[in-house]
Amino acid sequence: MFDKLKKAFGGSSKPAPKVEEKVEDVVYVETKAPAEEPKTASSKPRIGYIHLSGCTGDAMSLTENYDILSTVLTDMVDIVYGQTLVDKWIHGTFAEEMPEMDLCLIEGSVCLQDEHSVHELLEARKKSGLIAAFGSCAITGCFTTYARGGQQAQPKHESFLPISSLVKVDLALPGCPTAPEMIAKTIVALCEGDLDYLKPAMDWAACDKGCGCDVLTNVVRQGLCSGCGTCALACPTRAMGFSEGRPSCDKDRCVKCGSCYMMCPRSWLPEERIKKETGL
Repeated sequence: MFDKLKKAFGGSSKPAPKVEEKVEDVVYVETKAPAEEPKTASSKPRIGYIHLSGCTGDAMSLTENYDILSTVLTDMVDIVYGQTLVDKWIHGTFAEEMPEMDLCLIEGSVCLQDEHSVHELLEARKKSGLIAAFGSCAITGCFTTYARGGQQAQPKHESFLPISSLVKVDLALPGCPTAPEMIAKTIVALCEGDLDYLKPAMDWAACDKGCGCDVLTNVVRQGLCSGCGTCALACPTRAMGFSEGRPSCDKDRCVKCGSCYMMCPRSWLPEERIKKETGL
């Protein structure tokens, strides 16, 4: 199921560990049937979820939209790691070792003063075939990059970075928060090995454009804007507005989530198409 993706990203091809059967005595015959269950589960993609520093909005999109995601999360994948979704995470007695995962969704930026978060992120990169930056904080740092320490909850936490600053990111699911439909369709595409559908998410993982100013600089001022208004509709803080059919950006309201740039249909035009349309 994940062969194409593992070849593309160099992910682990090791199967999930099998449960050993007891054959010492006939008295163990009744216990063999439950031991077979993990073999069926191991054929599903193994998904992990890690929450670092953020508002947990993406986790709410993942868990509270049952009508969209219930079938995906219960029937199509096995959630094998996470403090929020399953009680298994590398901290104290909960888990001594992180399991192998086909895909790990990582929400939130990473705080450099939080040793556990840094360790968990680095370990996830070793154990995961694919790392997905889940939401704007993980992709661009979003509003956490404005923190300078002194917060009431964690005053010593000063420096927050997008996870790509520390590890290689394979996919990026933008949004503040990410839409449930995007999560569901991405997981289905992963299960089916549909790399064509995942191409924008793979490209976005390498993109560093994260604010309304990037839309103005790279789209509007290059003559590519069609005035569709998608950027303004995608903005969660209403920083993007319209003036005479063209976008404008209120820098005081912009949290650099990148939603406007990602959703703009003109920001993804291939270079050949741009040259053809602009006559360059």
